[in-house]
Parts: sequence; structure tokens; C-alpha cells
Amino acid sequence: MNKKLVIVYLWVILATCLWGLSFVWFKMLNEYYRPLTIIFLRLTISSAFLLVFAKLTNRLQRIKKKDLKLLFTLAFFNPFLYFIGESFGLTFVHSTTAAIIVSTIPVFTPFAAYYFFREKLSFLNYLGILVSFFGVLIIIINKNWHLEASFTGILLLLLAVFSGVTYSLLIKKMTSYYNPISLITYQNIIGIAYFLPLFLLFDFKKFIQVPLSADIIIPVIELAIFASSFAFIFFVIGIRELGAIRANIFANLIPVFTAIFAFFLLNEILPARKILGIVIVIAGVFISQYRSKYHRNIRQ
Repeated sequence: MNKKLVIVYLWVILATCLWGLSFVWFKMLNEYYRPLTIIFLRLTISSAFLLVFAKLTNRLQRIKKKDLKLLFTLAFFNPFLYFIGESFGLTFVHSTTAAIIVSTIPVFTPFAAYYFFREKLSFLNYLGILVSFFGVLIIIINKNWHLEASFTGILLLLLAVFSGVTYSLLIKKMTSYYNPISLITYQNIIGIAYFLPLFLLFDFKKFIQVPLSADIIIPVIELAIFASSFAFIFFVIGIRELGAIRANIFANLIPVFTAIFAFFLLNEILPARKILGIVIVIAGVFISQYRSKYHRNIRQ
């Protein structure tokens, strides 16, 4: 494995680690703010940070007029629909459960990627996906083999999954023309425009009644800078270098990180069954990333 590929893998793993933490940060904030407020604040701070960062590094590209429609469509699926599904879903289920459902994105991505781009994987790649998904099931199912989650929460999180799959396929096309920093900056700014009316209509009065404190400011900044800025940039790099399918397989690591962080930060229980599931998920990710000699020099 060459050095460049190792670095790409590290970026994608770091992105999933930050997204795993984001479920914990959201739960902390949800004690003070409603989902729309949390989404609006993280996007606003993220956009401001990325604009300054992109300007200082001279990385902000102009979007061509012909690509604006695709960019607005991209932002509609993520952050708009994705965050609605994820954030409201998190109000009904535990952070680990939510992360597990979101981690099913790799299960659906191969079928969509094959249909639209004829992007293929080997038998071992698909085996890794199945192994990882089996590990996810072990984590989400209790000792009596029942699903412990709100049906409404599951439906909302499935909306996030659908949006995540669509987003991965759409942004893959745009990475051929624009750098990740530009794409994430613009999609977050458009996301603010989508969420602003909803925030003003439903959450603004409640928002101004909550006094600011360190318990609010710190997780908001963490969500904005790490989860909504750097994590997306790292992940888009992964999609560009590995392809939509192989990059999304790493989403199976999100509940692993969430379960670990929720155990230490939220005191959520981490029984032996979940630990076993985590080990299986990681094994599946490693299997899914195997490529035969024939494919090692071909970027999907």
C-alpha cells in the first residue's frame, strides 16, 4: 500500500471518528437547544470558519454557473435533509443507536453507485460490507434479539441514510472540478439559507431564552469546526480518491466511535455484546478494503 493511500485512509477514519463524536456532542446540546437551533448554529459557525480558512489558504474556487443547480441539489440532501433526519432522529433514540443506523449507508451505496456509475467491487469487498453490517446488528439488538429504538426515530434516521447515499453520489461528480474545501464551504452556506426560515419560525424564541454557557458554547464549536467542517473535507477527499463505495464503507466505524465516546462522556452502557459487535465491524471494514493485484493501481 503506497503512502498516499495510507494518508487517505487516515483522513477518512478521522472523519468517521469526528462524526462518531458528533452524536455525543449533539446529545449534550439537546439538553439546551432544539434540533433546528443546533443545526443552524453549527452550519453558521462552520461556514464562517471555512470562508476565512479558504481565503487565507487561497483555496476557495468560484462555482461555474452550469454547476449551481447541482450544488443546490447537493446541499438539499446534505446538510438539509440529512441533518433533519439525523438531528430529529437523535431526539428519539440513543446516540449509539442513531450512529448505527446511519452507518448502514455503505449497505445501500454500492447498489446506487453501480446503477449510476457502474462502480464495482470484488467479492471480498461485498463480504466486508456484510460482515460489518452483521457487527452493526449485534450492537443494535438487545439480548432478547429485539430492536431497542423508537420507530419514528428509525424512520427519521433512514431519511438521513437516504440523503447520505445520494449526497455521496452527487459530490463524487463535483470533486473532479472543485476542491473539497470549496464544496463544503458552499454547501454549508446554502444549508444556512435552507434552514434559516425554519429556525426563525420554530426555534428563535426558544433560542434567545437560553443563556449562553460553556456547556453550550464548547459542543457547538466542536460540532461546527470538527464535524461540519474538517470531517466533511476529509471524507470528500476519501470519496475522490477511493470512490463513493469504498469511502462510505468506513461509515460502519461511526457507531464504534460513538459507542466508545458515549460510554466515557454520556455514561451509556457498553456491554460485552456491543464490544463484540465493534470488533466485527472493524474486521468487516478491513476485509472490505482489500483489493486484488489487478485493482490496486486503479482508483475507483
